[in-house]
Amino acid sequence: MQNHKVASILHRVADYLEMDGADFRTKAYRRAAHTVETLSVDITDIGKQGKLEELPGIGKHIHDKIEEILETGRLEYLENLKDEFPLDLDLLMSVEGLGPKKIKLLYQELGIKNLDDLEREAKRHHIRRLKGMGAKTEAKILQNLEFARKSTGRQLLGYVLPLACELKQRLGDLDVVDQVEIAGSIRRRKETVGDIDILTVTRHPDEVMDFFTQMDLVDDVIVRGHSKSTVRLYNGMDADIRVFKEADFGSAMVYFTGSRELNISLRKIAISRNMKLNEYGVFQGAERLAGKTESDVFRVLGLDYVPPELRENTGEIEAAQQGKLPDLVNYNDIKGDLHIHTTWSDGKASILEMANKASQLGYEYLAITDHTHLPVARGLDEKRLTQQMNEINKINSEIEGITILKGAEVNLDSYGNLDISGDILNEMDLVVAAVHYDLRQDPEKMRERILMALENEHVNILAHPTGRKLKERQPYKLDIEQLFQKASETGTILEVNSQPKRLDLKDIHVKMAGEYGCHLSVSTDSHHIADLNCMELGVATARRGWAEKKDIVNTLPLKKLLKVVG
Repeated sequence: MQNHKVASILHRVADYLEMDGADFRTKAYRRAAHTVETLSVDITDIGKQGKLEELPGIGKHIHDKIEEILETGRLEYLENLKDEFPLDLDLLMSVEGLGPKKIKLLYQELGIKNLDDLEREAKRHHIRRLKGMGAKTEAKILQNLEFARKSTGRQLLGYVLPLACELKQRLGDLDVVDQVEIAGSIRRRKETVGDIDILTVTRHPDEVMDFFTQMDLVDDVIVRGHSKSTVRLYNGMDADIRVFKEADFGSAMVYFTGSRELNISLRKIAISRNMKLNEYGVFQGAERLAGKTESDVFRVLGLDYVPPELRENTGEIEAAQQGKLPDLVNYNDIKGDLHIHTTWSDGKASILEMANKASQLGYEYLAITDHTHLPVARGLDEKRLTQQMNEINKINSEIEGITILKGAEVNLDSYGNLDISGDILNEMDLVVAAVHYDLRQDPEKMRERILMALENEHVNILAHPTGRKLKERQPYKLDIEQLFQKASETGTILEVNSQPKRLDLKDIHVKMAGEYGCHLSVSTDSHHIADLNCMELGVATARRGWAEKKDIVNTLPLKKLLKVVG
């Protein structure tokens, strides 16, 4: 779990160095951060073995910095950089279009240190006067500022979930802990979360509280109590732990999993049945009717068990009353990943390395979909695509247990045309299409651009269909229902992208796509081996969108999948 902490500190150093114009050192810290965050083992263990400098991009200088972080939990070099630029870099960088260099300019010329300063100077039209800015940039900053404010205080599920799981594991390893579970919005797999909720059953609460508040992941203890404690973790997020009796645990899990709207509706149902519902159980007078398990709580309220991902009061209660809850896709239903990048374009692992990892995950197939032509990603042209397909054929003849599919992630130009010839696309097993530039196109032109792609006979899957990036970039302006209608007509598969910053389609759009009869794929858009583990996030998003196994094409065995995309 130290990997994420070390990588985040190295990335932040790189941000400050970029502000200072240190190009070489910036790249060195970025490269080292990427190495650390993609490790499959704990960097603490590598440090104990004295093998940090054997990692790619870790020289003597950064080796010493990593050792300092592992030993002290902080980096003095970063603190000195913060003193040099006393501003809220996290919040300012959350505004789309603002990078370290622009933030430095705003700070030096206008004294902008935070979002309030930014808004004030933009509304006074002072930003447009700066070199390289202008009126359009100023207007976009104001527009994107509002989006950034809405995201403040919440972190991405994909970054917080591993930390929550680490807390659960450490607590579960204690002999005095009988039960421990993650609750709250993390358990519901919300795309962003505000804090971490942990519930436990123990007969030794003080021992558990001492352990929890003294962990090396904790930066500050906010409250230390007998049955509840709150700490602030190294990533700035608060974590709560609560202790319950075994007889109360199921009701506590319902209550603290939420959502608030669902809890209100459940209490109303209890009242209508002359019952009382709280975190300690369901009661009728002095008699406890349920509380030990969640299933018991839902049952006495006349409901089928509602999976945590659905608990948003968006129709699941009525469905549970009528026995009509969906049979949600399971996390182990996925038989292959249909969106993968390798060293042929901008990926960090070879085809064989990605295939071996996919095989370890139990996949039946893996589609290699490197970028075409896109310069920033070293995209492939027709010649290199042919060479890659020959390599895939060779690997398929040698590897066992998994089939590698030939594909590509093809760019859509500003009019919706594909940037690779149809002749080469005909030789592929599947084609993924995506928008990668001209993202703020006029809504009508964007609509026509994407609809044209859906009508293209070569396109099997539309990747990250709305183009959003959580906490960074808003989705394209387009008629989403028209997209679903066209995809349903053409049979084009819509992707649920599992990257933590994307989760695109998002949950409500997954549900809407299902209502239009669209086919979905859940893919990781992996650029290195560790990314393959993000599949869980995409499946969780699909589950939140009420998706069933039958809705998702990569739950199919290989032969049936090839018929769908053929």
